Amino acid sequence: VRYEAMAVLLPGDHRLADRSEIALDALAGESVYAGAGNPRTLEWTELARELFAGHGVEVAAPAPMAVGVAEFRRVMAKTATPVLVVVDYAAMPDTVLRPLVAPVPLSPVSLVWREGLRHPGLDALLGAAGELGAAQGWLERPAGSWLPTTVTASLYGNH
Repeated sequence: VRYEAMAVLLPGDHRLADRSEIALDALAGESVYAGAGNPRTLEWTELARELFAGHGVEVAAPAPMAVGVAEFRRVMAKTATPVLVVVDYAAMPDTVLRPLVAPVPLSPVSLVWREGLRHPGLDALLGAAGELGAAQGWLERPAGSWLPTTVTASLYGNH
């Protein structure tokens, strides 16, 4: 349905916080939290591992799941670990969100439904997604962008 550009959420005092965007190689030597250890985020963690491979970036060890702003603040204060997010991630106190570049990593968002399912609601949802996607360029890829190999393989039938 859409590609979402990815970003990194940095503690406000992080060495890269003053930059307007972050080249992936600038994170070399860092551990970045990408949901490791959370059974609900396995695909995100694997996407991060693939993205970070060859750039000297590690997926950070599991951290307690932060629910709500107060809990997020507590975990961030304890770990001070950058977090892999999408560019429209909600603002969090004492952090800065910076888009990733070189490459511009894209996180695919898909709709999945049971084969053969026909329903007016599904038809309406697919129609609306198609219209919005076309109007807002949801499937446009910036030059030099990156997609996980599982996505590029499925786009070209190489399962």
